[in-house]
Amino acid sequence: MTLKKINPTQTESWKKLSEHFEKTKYLTLTDLFRSNSSRKTDFTITENNLELDYSKNKITSETMKLLVELANEVELKDAINKYFSGEKINETEGRAVLHTALRSNSEDEVIVEGKDIKPKIQTALRKIRAFSNKVISGKWKGYTGKAITDVVNIGIGGSDLGPDMVVEALRFYRNKLNVHFVSNVEGDHVSEVIKNLNPETTLFVIVSKTFTTQETISNANTIRDWFLRSGSIFDVAKHFVAVSTNLNAVYDFGIDKNNVFPMWNWVGGRFSLWSAVGLSISLAIGFDNFKELLNGAEEMDIHFRDTDFSENIPVVIALLSVWYNNFYKAETEAILPYTQYLSKLPDYLQQAVMESNGKSVDRNGDEINYQTGTIVWGSTGTNMQHAFMQLVHQGTKLIPADFIGYKESLHGLTSHHEKLMANYNAQMEALAFGKTAEEVHLELKTSGDFDKINQLLSYKVFKGNRPSNALLFDKLTPDSLGKLIAMYEHKIFVQGIIWNIYSYDQFGVELGKELAKKILAS
Repeated sequence: MTLKKINPTQTESWKKLSEHFEKTKYLTLTDLFRSNSSRKTDFTITENNLELDYSKNKITSETMKLLVELANEVELKDAINKYFSGEKINETEGRAVLHTALRSNSEDEVIVEGKDIKPKIQTALRKIRAFSNKVISGKWKGYTGKAITDVVNIGIGGSDLGPDMVVEALRFYRNKLNVHFVSNVEGDHVSEVIKNLNPETTLFVIVSKTFTTQETISNANTIRDWFLRSGSIFDVAKHFVAVSTNLNAVYDFGIDKNNVFPMWNWVGGRFSLWSAVGLSISLAIGFDNFKELLNGAEEMDIHFRDTDFSENIPVVIALLSVWYNNFYKAETEAILPYTQYLSKLPDYLQQAVMESNGKSVDRNGDEINYQTGTIVWGSTGTNMQHAFMQLVHQGTKLIPADFIGYKESLHGLTSHHEKLMANYNAQMEALAFGKTAEEVHLELKTSGDFDKINQLLSYKVFKGNRPSNALLFDKLTPDSLGKLIAMYEHKIFVQGIIWNIYSYDQFGVELGKELAKKILAS
């Protein structure tokens, strides 16, 4: 069974949305809040320790009703069932899409090619746990009998961005191991990482499904040559492990067969941090915290799979994104976490979103004449308030933004956190409601700047009416991070279903690689 192939622009609900947009596009958030005193309550969803407040969006209850109608008309529920059950929804590559199975604690079978994949997943998790515990405890020794102090993850794309982002995000939960990441084929990058490392106490994790990815294998070979200046070829097995399917290439490299972790073709690279690709995460924060990350993601999976669309957090944020992308013609979305720990989240989501939904051919193989994937960018608050927020507030572009906040800080500096969250709330209020000419006039008059009123008035006006979502968690934990990542994964899925595209292939990255090989060979 494949996904339905429905052009969204030919649906009845799309036509209704187009008519509705023409009637409502000049509504302002100020007017919407003024006319409904319970608007915040009406447009807030709470799911355990996550609250989504989407009241500061250019929508009415009718907008959401019509967007949900669109989700129903493109048969989103049918697609969700196929997504979770292991149908080959990555049709162009003939594969299932089962990152959700990696974090499932349910006893239910998930059948791929006639076999239940759950036992394989559990075996891999046990292997990750045993290996992580051995390295973290110091029982795993390097070739001179010293315990491991540093871990280097060698990968690129999904084998780098996800683990790197999570290790940084959960820095508070880190153990004594120092974890580093090498990705770019640029020699200066790998040189900078290894120049201060001790080969006697460093473990290298090579992550490559095929063990042929140019960047990863180039870096791995350079690092092995560096290692062999101190150790022997027989010592490689104590310092290198692999996450791969190409066992022959792994053995030829010198890696012990017991130190190879599995990858599966029903998990795309950019959704693979939940698997053995996340080995560096487990090493950095310990297996128990890694499992909490998976458990948090599963909570979001269950919410997404079982909740009505109108109260379904990933569905709602995906529908809002479609509303802005396809009706308001907004081309970008800002991801604005109010914690420095999530500094790498925008980079991670760039790959997850733009590699997935950057498609111009639909599921029928036809060229698309409507907008698909959005451009994702962002940074952390309050840094970005002193950088690009000028354009978001007063520029000519409409940029919907997700503000991600936490009720509690981790280190407890309460006054700092109060200031941070005051900014978190103030930015969204300023975007939504702005500052009128009357307010600016009064402000200048009160400050005694009478001579500057005419000169500065127009420059100090904020038109407002700029949309945002407020995502608020209790605290940044492995569990809440798992929920956040899974939420965005499901948002990507919903958008792909609505836009009638295949979200899980990435043929668009291949041409450049092929040409680079030809140039190198010439």
